[in-house]
Amino acid sequence: MGRPLVSVIVPVYNGEFFLAGAVENIRRQDYNPVEIIIVDDGSTDNTAKIAGHFENEVICVHQENRGPAAARNKGLQKARGDVISFLDVDDLWSENKLSLQLTLFTEVPSLEIVLGLSQPMKLRKEEDGRSEFEKWYDPYCALLLGAAVFRRSVFDKVGFFDETLHYGEDTDWFMRAREQGVSMTITEAVTLFYRRHEFNMTLDTAARNRYFVKVLKKSLDRRRQKGGGSVAPFPKLAAIEKS
Repeated sequence: MGRPLVSVIVPVYNGEFFLAGAVENIRRQDYNPVEIIIVDDGSTDNTAKIAGHFENEVICVHQENRGPAAARNKGLQKARGDVISFLDVDDLWSENKLSLQLTLFTEVPSLEIVLGLSQPMKLRKEEDGRSEFEKWYDPYCALLLGAAVFRRSVFDKVGFFDETLHYGEDTDWFMRAREQGVSMTITEAVTLFYRRHEFNMTLDTAARNRYFVKVLKKSLDRRRQKGGGSVAPFPKLAAIEKS
């Protein structure tokens, strides 16, 4: 049996500065076969033009601006792979991310999600006007989609992303997965370089906090209903795998 096809979904809104780099980063993975799905969420910059340069090598989808959850859902609808991964257009992967994490899928067939560590990166501007990303804090474990790989079947169990959420849709999805006892493990290797810069959506702290409270309430309400009025606990995560 051949290696499973990995569908990589890249949602992008006004990402002209990062899109080509994201595609090249995926191409440099030491794993194949991979299909790349770019979902242009109604960009008003040159994103569509840049995506068009790759149209013979990637799948390009364009939609009206509906937010990152809707963009990821559109990518899932187009995906042909048995394994799904996500890369936000302004982040990068470690070059062995897919091979490392898919090895765990092979070794433990019951696993549905493998999560890696995230390395925060911050944009530093030089005196000569150049900019580059540098490491910012130590790597940490966070429920970030780009740090994980997913079996395609897990979305049949958990469902797609909540399109009513414009922030925190990834946290909401992971909470739903935890509530349903999805089998997930964590590898202590950096798989995502999480890059912070002036254009990040998540810089709106007030909006991010409002949506986090909303996501948390949704989870509490679901678990209260399941627990007959009391809050049912999350199932335990699988043991941490060291790499």
